[in-house]
Amino acid sequence: MLSHQQIWQAIDGLAKRHGLSASGLARRAGLDPTTFNRSKRIATDGRLRWPSTESVAKVLDATGASIHEFLTLVGGEPSVADAGQTPQTGSGPPPARPRGIPLIGMAQAGQGGYYDDSGYPVGSGFDEVIFPRAGDGSLYGLKVAGDSMLPVYRDGDVIVVDPAATVHKGDRVVARTRDGEVMAKELAARTARLVRLRSLNPEHAEREIALKDLDWIARIVWASQ
Repeated sequence: MLSHQQIWQAIDGLAKRHGLSASGLARRAGLDPTTFNRSKRIATDGRLRWPSTESVAKVLDATGASIHEFLTLVGGEPSVADAGQTPQTGSGPPPARPRGIPLIGMAQAGQGGYYDDSGYPVGSGFDEVIFPRAGDGSLYGLKVAGDSMLPVYRDGDVIVVDPAATVHKGDRVVARTRDGEVMAKELAARTARLVRLRSLNPEHAEREIALKDLDWIARIVWASQ
């Protein structure tokens, strides 16, 4: 009999095999990026939550994995020797490989139709930037234009944001309003009705934006400086 832990272990193993996090795997399968989050695996009352067969079928289709491959991961991700790869020396994990992620300009970011509801760019034909770490499939880059983000981010810098990451007070974020204004600031406060954003450039005042007027907000996880 398959256990709750084994099924989730197989999903994590499949994500790892394809260089994705759990939320990146969900996104690739066309699911809500939080579908496989660890916080979703156990209910607040302690009940175990299982992935649906539809969700499993979608990730198999998205990754090209067979049900047999999925079941082999139930016991844990196989070793590099079992996978027919050259073992790594040392006791640590193999180094993460750089990968290309979408790169768009700040002007593009303000235009309608570029993002899904979570703040990830949709469509094709974007430029790419090489991100130096492997990670979540939800990452993308924004190219800074102008001086509104000085002294932290300069004209031409690339910042990488993660719409799937939890945003906390004090985080540097990119926010987009429903009327298309895009800004990089620091999250000063968040309430049930608004967010208060502290400017990175001291010459610009703080902003308070009602949640109803906020299209999305995403945490900055890396910068090219």
